[in-house]
Amino acid sequence: MAKATRAAFGEAILELGAKHPDLVVLDADLSASTMTRKFSETYPDRHFNVGIAEGNMVGIGAGLALAGKKPFVCSFACFVVGRFEQIRMSVAYNRAPVRIVGTHVGIGIGEDGYSQMGLEDIALIRSLPNVAILQPGDEKEAKQTVEFLVEYNEPSYIRLTRQKLEDINGEDYRFEFGKGVVFHEGQDVALLATGGVVYNTLQAAKQLQDDGVRATVINIHSIRPLDEELILDAAATCRRVVTVEDHSVNGGLGGAVAELLSERRPTRMKRIGMRTFGESGSPEALYEKYGFSADGIHKSVLEFVKQA
Repeated sequence: MAKATRAAFGEAILELGAKHPDLVVLDADLSASTMTRKFSETYPDRHFNVGIAEGNMVGIGAGLALAGKKPFVCSFACFVVGRFEQIRMSVAYNRAPVRIVGTHVGIGIGEDGYSQMGLEDIALIRSLPNVAILQPGDEKEAKQTVEFLVEYNEPSYIRLTRQKLEDINGEDYRFEFGKGVVFHEGQDVALLATGGVVYNTLQAAKQLQDDGVRATVINIHSIRPLDEELILDAAATCRRVVTVEDHSVNGGLGGAVAELLSERRPTRMKRIGMRTFGESGSPEALYEKYGFSADGIHKSVLEFVKQA
């Protein structure tokens, strides 16, 4: 059943709260949006609303982490990662195991427009050498990612959607940190997708099959650590690589893959992502306009494959 990954996060954090008494949650007056309100109602002494003060929230989270707690600090991605200096010094430099939660990522948030869209957050966090970056593609993956993060003792950032996502994983799915998930194997092009666009990428691969193009499709839920060997193997087999992400093409998944391939296996590559600021509109209309719909991905990949 389709569900936003932020909603799956809220359910997971509530369940995990019963098992981990040292788990605490911090919010910047957005608990209804980050889906931690039920946690705050169930565990009022372990939920801290700091007000509209994300920088302070990050600093408090770092202190709690260094004191032995397991903090999740939550806000819209653009707001929390916008407090980069606090993340840089208080969390990353100190290796404080803070779990930074960025919701409402990408143009998929819809009508709220660019001021609320996280489109540069991966690029900022990737510039820090020791912060894990995770982006689940459906409800099941989101919940298992959160379960992993409770026990992960290093800084981390998880990226979550406002919009509902169709299921991409079966009942036997098991999250593996730093390991991409191969859905299909082909020989003509490797499609590497992450987060809210994975389902549409799978649909585009079906359309490509009708055109005689056999695509490998890989869900890259771990942007750091990146599954380098899997990506290099896919590039060697397919000789063409396309990344798909609801994020800027600069510094996101596309940037990470381009850096890897340029250093270890030069490969023809196309990056599907944002190259402008976002705008207001329905999620469906924005995905159509910017090429993130199944039809848009199909068209871009087909044109790329047909190039001499």
